[in-house]
Amino acid sequence: MTTLGLIRHGTTEWNLAGRMQGQMDTPLAEVGRIQAGLLAKRLAAESWDGILSSDLTRARETAERIAETTGTPLLGVDARLRERAFGLLEGTTVDERIERWGEHWRELELDLGMENDESLLRRWDSFLQETEAEHGGKRLLIVSHGGYIAPVLARYKGHTIEDHLKNTSLTVIQRHGERWDFHLLNCTRHLDELNH
Repeated sequence: MTTLGLIRHGTTEWNLAGRMQGQMDTPLAEVGRIQAGLLAKRLAAESWDGILSSDLTRARETAERIAETTGTPLLGVDARLRERAFGLLEGTTVDERIERWGEHWRELELDLGMENDESLLRRWDSFLQETEAEHGGKRLLIVSHGGYIAPVLARYKGHTIEDHLKNTSLTVIQRHGERWDFHLLNCTRHLDELNH
């Protein structure tokens, strides 16, 4: 039974500034490094066989922090785990998007070059098939991005995930035949001490 722990990377400066990142390569903010450290401390008490990460810096930094603290090997980075591409929207704030494309810019997302769900899920299917062939039955941590993880989870849930995936959130799913069962969804209890 393959078990996946899907992790959204830590907070970046662009997250804090409200800039759309997409596939632009941005590092973690200091708070993102702290979040990754707290998640790593939590995961050190659990048993995982390996970590796979998006090749974008913010995800890779998060994965490296987890690997250093837990001793779980970082098995590699993979471009198929990158964030959804957002085309012309990348690098912009909401105000800039409204200024350029008007209040209803969301209706233009695909015209502006945003990657559709079908393309994103093809990337996931290709990654998953290869990963299960190589590491089937293992417990793997997958460090990726909110806009990438959400459609994957929606497919397995059968409906959209209502809550925005939080930075360094952990979602644990386990394969049972063709079905994936959810054991944890968007959990950030490791961040509790930051909120006090």
